[in-house]
Amino acid sequence: MKLTAKLLSLVAILPMMAFFSCQDEINTTHTFRTMMPVYLEMSDIRARTISVEPAQELDNPGKIYIYGNYLLINEPTEGIHILDNTNPSNPINKSFIPIEGNVDLAVNSNILYADNYVDLLAFDISDINNIRLVNRVEDVFAHLYNHATGQVITYKDTVITSENAYWGCVNCEFYAMDASIGFAANYSAAAQSYGTGGSMARFTLANGHLYAVDENTMRVFDVKTASDPKLVKPIDLGWGIETIFPFQNKLFIGSNRGMHIYDASTPASPTRMAVYEHVVACDPVVVNEDYAFVTLRSGNFCVNNINQLQVINIQDPYKPYLMKSYPMLNPHGLGLAGDNLYIAEGTHGLKSFKVSDVMTIDQNQMEFLESMKSVDLIPGPKSLIVIGPDGVCQYDYSTPSKLRKLSCIDVKNPIVVK
Repeated sequence: MKLTAKLLSLVAILPMMAFFSCQDEINTTHTFRTMMPVYLEMSDIRARTISVEPAQELDNPGKIYIYGNYLLINEPTEGIHILDNTNPSNPINKSFIPIEGNVDLAVNSNILYADNYVDLLAFDISDINNIRLVNRVEDVFAHLYNHATGQVITYKDTVITSENAYWGCVNCEFYAMDASIGFAANYSAAAQSYGTGGSMARFTLANGHLYAVDENTMRVFDVKTASDPKLVKPIDLGWGIETIFPFQNKLFIGSNRGMHIYDASTPASPTRMAVYEHVVACDPVVVNEDYAFVTLRSGNFCVNNINQLQVINIQDPYKPYLMKSYPMLNPHGLGLAGDNLYIAEGTHGLKSFKVSDVMTIDQNQMEFLESMKSVDLIPGPKSLIVIGPDGVCQYDYSTPSKLRKLSCIDVKNPIVVK
């Protein structure tokens, strides 16, 4: 028996560990991809020249981001693909920026911000054929950084073949990453100089500031001079932080325990307004003037067996409360375009709903594309951009109830499980 998978989660491993004892030899071969720990010297990483490379095929696409006529696709921990999306029916893969440890991105006035392990990089992309690194802010994402040794602890996507393995050994260690952690999607009403990120984004821009969240902290950067980002301060948020979404001088922060609302009317110093709590589950969020739409899902590190769309009343942002919840299959990212809500249902497909009446969403499903495996999406100005394990597809959604496929970019090594 041979098992090949993009990622092997800890959830899948534990039952096998319980079944086999250390004395039971498995005379089979297992080939899988997992995340193994790697220790790196930041001084070595900073010494390497970052040179833009020719276009590369997508291998494991992560965050997607729209800026003008360009579509940017992150390759988790590897870098960023730049595509000319002037014609969504024929996107042109232009180049690749290799950035070690990159997980997220945002663009402000032709300056691309990207994390490079513990550093924040700023690239000038005003000439897309001559992208230049113009700034590096060191030691700002320090949650994986050991200052005493100068080492970064990271995880590398590694293919492992194990023969005659002994499962259940006391000293066996397994490292897994939530398959969704590298994906993004939703639509935010940003200023013209900003691009558009998604519901799973950890970087966002608002009012001349960049907000970046990790598992427990929001870092605030002054980017009024776009090419010269300055760290203002970190803000402690508590544990389990996953996503950030800006709307009307507020920041909506998704965590695996609930949704935080911050007042960002003083951009350099956001203040907490309220926290809406729910059961432990993965939690991206999008909002409009009156409601927040939150998807909760089970699987991987989202430990509760709950798959829902929750609608939260935020008319008084100091007192958010649940209006109604709807059962879903395994919802991931989501995007809101007017009264139309699009939900990525993982391997189950892509759903769309009319949400003008939040109390009857289940009665107003527009479409369910079961063949479109999806983990996130952006309702953009030209197309609905959907990302899934097999690639990135774009749809004409001018008729919201009937999506029309425009193009697809397939990944080099799609997920295969045998």
